[in-house]
Amino acid sequence: MKLRLDATRCQGYGLCQEPAPDLIDLDDFGYAAVIADPAPGVTEDAARAAAEACPNSALRLER
Repeated sequence: MKLRLDATRCQGYGLCQEPAPDLIDLDDFGYAAVIADPAPGVTEDAARAAAEACPNSALRLER
């Protein structure tokens, strides 16, 4: 599974980082960026929680 970000849908709420801080990085304005090489042990559950936390569905899991 891979976490994908649609940057055009991100509104900079930063809610996605709370459940997955080792997977999502925020810029100075709160916009999300998926960390290319996440820390070992980052789970699919964390990625799913980050995607579900986004109110604009900017994040999604893909196979």
